[in-house]
Amino acid sequence: MARLTKAQREWRPGMPKKLRSTKAMFASTVLVLEAFVALFLGLGLFGVHGKNPVYLLVAGVLAVLMVATCAVIGRKWGPAVGWILQLLLIAGGFWETSMFVVGVLFAIAWWYALHMGGRIDRENRARARQQAEWEAAHPEEG
Repeated sequence: MARLTKAQREWRPGMPKKLRSTKAMFASTVLVLEAFVALFLGLGLFGVHGKNPVYLLVAGVLAVLMVATCAVIGRKWGPAVGWILQLLLIAGGFWETSMFVVGVLFAIAWWYALHMGGRIDRENRARARQQAEWEAAHPEEG
């Protein structure tokens, strides 16, 4: 039998479900997609520029950093780390000029993920607060 998570062990009937961050989910999706792009960039540069393993190493480190940033995206400094990674991806354009366009497009996707994810999170918190107020004002009779 599978082990229960801490949240599953502590759950009791009637407990409200913890809201998950849409902003973190959107931003993590963008970062994981960028990690793939970074790996493919490294593979492309490796093949085009004389089989230099430095390209693979740098691309691998960048991809790992992008995936690792997904774990800290919910902290105050997490989005700033993501912006730094966006700049590094755009800087890949100095080695492969098409990366200027791809990097800028991903930076726009990153901004959109942070902006719209934050907006959806605010709306969800307001909706949950209003629901709790309504339930407090209208207790179920049973």
